[in-house]
Amino acid sequence: MIPDKELIEIIKQTKIIPDEQLSEAAARAQSETIPLSQYIVDKNLVSENSLFESIANYYKIPFIDLRRATIRKDILTLIPETIVQSYQIVAFEKTETGLKVATVDPKNLQIIEFLRKKTGLSILVNVTTPSSVKEILSQFHKGLSSEFKKISKAEESNDSSKIEDLKQLAQDLPIVRIVDTLLEYAIFEEASDIHIEPTEKDILIRYRVDGILREVMRLPKKVQAGITARIKILSNLKIDEHRLPQDGRFKISTADYKIAFRVSIIPVFDGEKIVMRLLNESAKILSLEQIGLQLKALDVIKINVKKSQGMILVTGPTGSGKTTTLYTILNILNDPKVNISTIEDPIEYRMQRVNQSQVNPKIGFTFANGLRSLLRQDPNIIMVGEIRDQETAEIATHAAMTGHLVLSTLHTNDAATTLPRLEEMGVPPFLVATTTNIVIGQRLVRRICSNCINSYTLSTKAINELKKSYDLSAIFQVLQDQGIILSSKAPIESLLFYKGKGCKQCNNSGYKGRVGIYEVLEVTKDIQKLITEKASKLDILAAARANGMLTMVEDGFIKAKNGVTSIEEVLRATQE
Repeated sequence: MIPDKELIEIIKQTKIIPDEQLSEAAARAQSETIPLSQYIVDKNLVSENSLFESIANYYKIPFIDLRRATIRKDILTLIPETIVQSYQIVAFEKTETGLKVATVDPKNLQIIEFLRKKTGLSILVNVTTPSSVKEILSQFHKGLSSEFKKISKAEESNDSSKIEDLKQLAQDLPIVRIVDTLLEYAIFEEASDIHIEPTEKDILIRYRVDGILREVMRLPKKVQAGITARIKILSNLKIDEHRLPQDGRFKISTADYKIAFRVSIIPVFDGEKIVMRLLNESAKILSLEQIGLQLKALDVIKINVKKSQGMILVTGPTGSGKTTTLYTILNILNDPKVNISTIEDPIEYRMQRVNQSQVNPKIGFTFANGLRSLLRQDPNIIMVGEIRDQETAEIATHAAMTGHLVLSTLHTNDAATTLPRLEEMGVPPFLVATTTNIVIGQRLVRRICSNCINSYTLSTKAINELKKSYDLSAIFQVLQDQGIILSSKAPIESLLFYKGKGCKQCNNSGYKGRVGIYEVLEVTKDIQKLITEKASKLDILAAARANGMLTMVEDGFIKAKNGVTSIEEVLRATQE
């Protein structure tokens, strides 16, 4: 990146940001120890293209946006991938006079001279954006299938009967390359899980990207034992144990990312199935606005996180983003004046000044025992990864009653079900009513890819299908109340909705990234009374709706009408 001092001078001369705003941005970027250019783009002070076009104009160098470019393989590989990653410079065109390269730092003369000597060509420098370089980096990985075919061919030519033991097999070079490529490609695709599934004739590799599993490729059966042994060695597991399930973990750290892999191995009919969960430890914690909360829900949460005691509960199925929401709230509460302690399984993000403990049932360190111990650590705020049993529920509610703010998750389908669920776990209704501040119910839906978004109107058949699942007149009344549509009486057929056509950037899925849909139930005096009277979920939901709560379905339709997600995604996420 261009040094901050130099960038400040460029911005002052090009006047793309007012001086006062620039001074504040420079101070904030320095305090957060991030490059000024990154801070400017992250905070939308100017667009990334505008910033780097200004840099190009300042140095009188051409600007090029390579985000949608496809570069010939022979030209792309003239600069090795490691150099592209480290120095943010990419080759994109070969001319009679030399090699055209695009970089985010045109003043890095050392790397330009290195490339001139390495290629024997004169280097013609262009300025591009970090997003362009990231997009081009993905092209190094597009040939994954052919790469695996080459690796697997080399492995098949190896007579594995001569290998004395599994340890030697796991250290065999083709096997190491297969596993490394699998992990690297998953990181680049931003997968949340890798599934390695043995079948009768081959090995199926699947990645979960944006919550959806998709097949990446199939590998020959012959490499199964080596891949399993390699992953067991990385995870510090017993390589000769094939009959019992095993759990382990390992980390991969580079200058660009720090990923923890949580490994689960279980015996199945055709061998051992491996699932690896990827936890990005270098990921930035989002704000409440960024995770997709509507304004009223946002205000309710902001009011309740300021309370010094009580419970904030986040509910939803596995993989619905509950932990991300808890960490977002913790980040708001993280202040030198308070003591925050957590008991988690696993610790997904590391947070400064937060005392994080990992449960270990093998030695009796459970959520309940850990929570008991945390209460002797003089905490102001406690986060419990999950309330799974009566004992944990009782300790958490008593802690909330005795002056602690308790954050936790539960597995329930919606916010209103959570309160009766605590009663079913043996917590007295009066305790549930007096200690619970808010309950956040949530799901994750995929975002429509911004590169191939397309508007359309609903067909009569689609409308009839929706009417079977939802009260559309009530939903459209909510859309009108929220100012999303002008009138709830407008013909549904005339309303525009959105979907992605599919493109290279989203792997032809039409979606890129995910966002939450939420319902935030505030425990008011009316709802407290219903809880103590052991009211049903429907009665509690009706009271919450009367207080202005939006349901997850309504929040989903608002996001679908605004072009954030599609109606199909809302249906997929909310239908039980």
